[in-house]
Amino acid sequence: MTDANTQIKETVDANNVVLFMKGTKEMPQCGFSSRVAGVLNYMGIEYKDVNVLADENIRQGIKDYSDWPTIPQLYVKGEFVGGCDIITEMTLSGELDTLFDENGVTYDKDAADKIREANG
Repeated sequence: MTDANTQIKETVDANNVVLFMKGTKEMPQCGFSSRVAGVLNYMGIEYKDVNVLADENIRQGIKDYSDWPTIPQLYVKGEFVGGCDIITEMTLSGELDTLFDENGVTYDKDAADKIREANG
């Protein structure tokens, strides 16, 4: 395992929800990262944010780790869930709620419903 791969695995294993993104949850630095962080923040999810712009090894390493070419990338309980489009679709369909429920991740159900109402 490479150092980046080890660091990524340890981060994913140590946190229930991890978002590898450009920027931080307080200050996303791309529209796709902003959208996913916005959903998680609005739903009140506690998550670890990893700014891939701060470390080129992590930026490339996460793509290799997941075999997924784009950022952001969301992990729940150690499993890769998807990027911006997948998270958006899962949020609107209610699948993200189900994933959080099944994995014991606390979130604001009313906020999730409001997202769907606003985009329905």
